[in-house]
Amino acid sequence: MIHKTTTMWKGGLTFESDNPSGKTVLMDTNIEGSDERHGLSPKAMMLSSLAGCSGLDVISTLDKMKVEIDDFKMDVSGELTEEHPKYYHTVVVDYHFYGAELNEKKCERAVNLSVDKYCGVMEMFRRFAKVETNIHFHKSLK
Repeated sequence: MIHKTTTMWKGGLTFESDNPSGKTVLMDTNIEGSDERHGLSPKAMMLSSLAGCSGLDVISTLDKMKVEIDDFKMDVSGELTEEHPKYYHTVVVDYHFYGAELNEKKCERAVNLSVDKYCGVMEMFRRFAKVETNIHFHKSLK
């Protein structure tokens, strides 16, 4: 399978990139002396892609297992190298599950399947970074 995107310069340091789904995203970076931003940082979007890929796996697996949760979020942080070209050498993914009656074993299984088997973005990150994952359960009252 081949994916193709087209990225167009929109002026300044802003670019618009399409996606095989037809959706677009704006990217830019901090410009010294300016607070104006139009898009997302390309490197930070990599962290969002990691969360999106794994999150899709986790939620679809939980749906197949018929596991109910009230809410779910992921926090992803990455530490860049000091030297150019700067890249993430360490990444931490924190999975947060919320619910009154969480099935912790099945939630852990869904995360582990994503991390170890299904998430291609996770595998790509492992090629250049140390990836740590943590699972957190937040019990809510009914």
